[in-house]
Amino acid sequence: MGHTSRRKFLRQSSLGAAGYLLGSGLVNSSFAATAASRTPAILGGQPLFNAASWVKWPMWIQSEDEQTLIESIRSGVWSRAKLVDEFESKWAAAIGTKRCLTVVNGTNALITAINRLNIGAGDEVITTPYTFIASVQAILANNAMPVFADIDPATYQVDPAKIESKITKRTKAILVVHILGLPADMDRIMAIAAKHNLVVIEDACQAHLAVYDHKTVGSIGKAGCFSFQNSKNLPIGEGGAIVSNDDKYIDDCFAAHNLGYAYGTSTGAIAGDSFMRASKIRLTEYAAAIGLAQLKRLEAQTNTRHENAAYLSSMLKDVEGIKPIKLYDKVTRGAYHLYSFRYDPAGFKGMNRAKFMEALRKEGVPCSGGYKVMHTQEFMREAFSSRVYKSFYSQKELNFETYKQRNDCPKNAALCNDAVWMTQNILLGSRKDMEGIAEAIRSIQKNAGKI
Repeated sequence: MGHTSRRKFLRQSSLGAAGYLLGSGLVNSSFAATAASRTPAILGGQPLFNAASWVKWPMWIQSEDEQTLIESIRSGVWSRAKLVDEFESKWAAAIGTKRCLTVVNGTNALITAINRLNIGAGDEVITTPYTFIASVQAILANNAMPVFADIDPATYQVDPAKIESKITKRTKAILVVHILGLPADMDRIMAIAAKHNLVVIEDACQAHLAVYDHKTVGSIGKAGCFSFQNSKNLPIGEGGAIVSNDDKYIDDCFAAHNLGYAYGTSTGAIAGDSFMRASKIRLTEYAAAIGLAQLKRLEAQTNTRHENAAYLSSMLKDVEGIKPIKLYDKVTRGAYHLYSFRYDPAGFKGMNRAKFMEALRKEGVPCSGGYKVMHTQEFMREAFSSRVYKSFYSQKELNFETYKQRNDCPKNAALCNDAVWMTQNILLGSRKDMEGIAEAIRSIQKNAGKI
């Protein structure tokens, strides 16, 4: 789905009763009715969930969250100052990196991170086709060429085996996206990058506090980028961050986010003067105050999502036609910004995905079909028609039809056609809620012929 409709879905699906880790809003909390005997809601039965079943998102606890925010507003110090510094320090500590720089959103975190690695016109960046549009727009904003490597259909992450065949003499970086908040196969990706002298940037915009091999994602590559948009696991409304262990790199990013003014080890010819072309994408103090409030709950929430996702998957894995998303062996915690499974109509008497999702929504379980194929969309064609692309790439490279063929990713296309998503706030419910979701799906399956 496009970015507007996706965010509309994320916003609508989070509506419900306020509170942290709400108890179940189930109409039938005992689940005495079995999947075989109950009538699904789409056929006139009683829904398993009511409209207020799910934890409201974003979460705001007035008694705990408002003091710092109100103080920041009353102070009149609204541009970046002490609270932004404090949030950056605490976010770096949470991720396990030396440094953090906040910016206005995750998209600009990606744009800046790529830019300060001297990646630009004429260069290629390999990434996944299964991602939010911002990942690709960030590459295009730097006038580089996005190159897509197909996915691992079990994990939805970019397949390292597909990356190596895409490397050319123009390849500068691998933009790894930990999509849906689940870590990619970082051991193999880092090995490929080292072999070919490529830089790795982690798009962890959906993966707050996900852990791979005892390392929090975002801390493994050269740079990690995060988003704090309203639907994210740490919501600020808008906001983003770049993390790294490289002081010089983060100093360069800092200068780039502040009109090119020298900072730290980044110095111009004349001290205090701007020394690079740059933008101004600084975070505000009141945004940092919101982020600090959200950060207090993030660890516990992340553990709850991971545990509930594992429990839900354990109940769905034996349902014919439902294939829950898998984690790599070295993943010890998923962030689960989205919970997903693959849907096969054959397990539901030929019922198509749209009808299945309609039936699931009737049970009070919000869901969507997720991303569409990325590399065939019109924004790509528009970029290739620009003067800068025509100046640095050959006519053959910019032929949109041949570009689509070169970047065809059949496993990604199949996933776009059969994935079903649920938003992260669903996973903040109780184990009874997870049982209810599984019960709803089994009930739909048992009655698929009637539906």
